[in-house]
Amino acid sequence: MLKGILLRFLTGGIVVSAFAVLGALLKPKSFAGLFGAAPSVALATLGLTVATQGRSYAATEARSMAGGAVAFFVYASCASWVMMRYQLRALVTTTILIVIWLAAAFAFWLIVLG
Repeated sequence: MLKGILLRFLTGGIVVSAFAVLGALLKPKSFAGLFGAAPSVALATLGLTVATQGRSYAATEARSMAGGAVAFFVYASCASWVMMRYQLRALVTTTILIVIWLAAAFAFWLIVLG
């Protein structure tokens, strides 16, 4: 168990560091933020899942990650539109619209994974 945790820690650290270097090299810096921790942690997790659980299980996990990303895009788009249109505070808007994220994720699960 300790060996598996150490492997996850090292793999995650290496992949996150590689993406951080890639992000630091890109211009403009706002675009470089796309290579933050989330994509690199997802790739490291998928790599470890393939090694420990097999390709089929990792494929299911990858589809779930894609669904979560689509749901987040829908949520972020709605939150951005509401904040620009109605000049609401970010905390209020994002808290209220979390239901959009959950609904989009559930819809993806029903349509694609269910």
